Amino acid sequence: MNILIIGGAGYIGSHVAREFLDQGHEVTVFDNLSSGLRENLFPEERFIHGTILDYPGLVRACQGAADITVGGQPGRKADAVVYLAAFKAAGESMLKPEKYSLNNISGTVNILNAMVETGVKYMVFSSSAAVYGEPEYLPIDEQHPANPENYYGFTKLEIERIMAWYGRLKGMRFASLRYFNAAGYDVNGRIAGLEQNPANLIPVIMEAACGIRKELRIFGDDYDTPDGTCIRDYIHVSDLAAGHDAALKYISKNDKSVTVNLGSETGTSVKEMLEAARRISGQPIPTVITDRRPGDPAKLTASAKLAAELLGWKARYSDIDTLIRTTWDAYQRRLKK
Repeated sequence: MNILIIGGAGYIGSHVAREFLDQGHEVTVFDNLSSGLRENLFPEERFIHGTILDYPGLVRACQGAADITVGGQPGRKADAVVYLAAFKAAGESMLKPEKYSLNNISGTVNILNAMVETGVKYMVFSSSAAVYGEPEYLPIDEQHPANPENYYGFTKLEIERIMAWYGRLKGMRFASLRYFNAAGYDVNGRIAGLEQNPANLIPVIMEAACGIRKELRIFGDDYDTPDGTCIRDYIHVSDLAAGHDAALKYISKNDKSVTVNLGSETGTSVKEMLEAARRISGQPIPTVITDRRPGDPAKLTASAKLAAELLGWKARYSDIDTLIRTTWDAYQRRLKK
């Protein structure tokens, strides 16, 4: 298949692109490089520099127009779209809902309309566990009530609802993949670029280990957990990438849409992750305990049984050591350049 990956130069997107290339697909990356990096592009890809707010540009990208492809490589019509270009900072979304409405919701409508105009039927969408909000029970499965607590999560849920209507009215088929905490780097070391301005735990630990930042701030150590720090479900980005391939196979083979969680089904605390990073990196990694962040639940873990049942998918690389080792290796490669 020829797959148009919107946001394919970003952290998750580049791993997804690598997975589809490894599976023998043609890949075109469409990215505005606001957070994605040129160094995350692969020689065998086509690349289009564009924004999801440019509807004519999206139409031409779906059509495979060669004249808008960097380098002028010939293109052909997309068979499927993978969509990873939404803004994702939960805190910022509460301060700038207009920014998230324009990009995440209006941008999605542009993508869907471009797909309708060009006859592209299939889309894999990077949704989020943020659609669930405060957990009512654990592990969280797909039947858990969807009650997002931030505007970012609301936009992801709204996108899912819009896609469902396009499925009913236009016969399109979608896979909504509700990620938990994406982490790690390509297990074969093929992704060059690091996340810009990271806010997630593991890259922040790495920056403290490398001296990029002075210390790791731990937001509260008095939670009702074994060591007092928050517990989260971390899913290796290579496992996420494999989930996109499995999801596209499912919706194209079965001609039906699907919504599934992608998580490791294992909870790891902040302190457990920190101690693993100290052991693997050999660095002391200074820390400071600060106040809890509003809205942070003590524990979040996923049920990924539905993904296993429907997609035949299971996390392979999401153990603590692989998460830390692959990230540490990526930072070491980068700092040695």
